[in-house]
Amino acid sequence: MSGGISDLDKNRVLAEWLEWQLRQVRGRIRELEISEEQERRRRERAYAAMRWKIQPQRSSSVALLHRGDCSLYETAMGFLDREEALIALAEPDIEPCQICNPQTGLASG
Repeated sequence: MSGGISDLDKNRVLAEWLEWQLRQVRGRIRELEISEEQERRRRERAYAAMRWKIQPQRSSSVALLHRGDCSLYETAMGFLDREEALIALAEPDIEPCQICNPQTGLASG
């Protein structure tokens, strides 16, 4: 063996460098996955905020119309558009939620 770096040592250093690169790429992938999930949630919240939903009638209360993003009644489906919400609100057995005031968003259309 001469005074230079052996092929074995060169390849060990290369392997360490490649492993470091792989850790960096995997870290970036995790960051992008988190960012993508946050963006998906933001889009879902924005969609819900522009919709309405009906909480079914219970034996002790009437059915309630909520804004899509009202936290008093959580649901990920069954959203109504503006026209459907107006029809629902005109029904005698459906009342607006007193917390999110869904009729406010309906009046501006």
